[in-house]
Amino acid sequence: MLNKVSYFLICEANSVDVNYTLNKNCCMSAKPTLPKKLPDKNNIRAILAYNIRVARVHKGWSQEALALECELDRTYVSAVERARWNVSLSNIERLGKALNIDVWKLLVPPNSDLTICS
Repeated sequence: MLNKVSYFLICEANSVDVNYTLNKNCCMSAKPTLPKKLPDKNNIRAILAYNIRVARVHKGWSQEALALECELDRTYVSAVERARWNVSLSNIERLGKALNIDVWKLLVPPNSDLTICS
């Protein structure tokens, strides 16, 4: 697994900006926000996307930070959170483990209070 220090060094090596420093946080560009509405209870991809985003925001992680924890690509995590992909069971498991949530809870329709069932 790629740790955060290694990731920052890779960012520096691949950066177009030669003045990039390790003091910059290249994993968070904006504060994560909760979804604005509940997903359709008949759309399992939307439910998964919603639950992943709520869990990620509660941890204070960016999509990039979650991607690093799961060893998935940032753009893939973004697409999953927008319900654009049919996600494999192994990737749902990776996401659940990274978020420290029982995997089955990611597939349960949420309540109206923006939390994942306990």
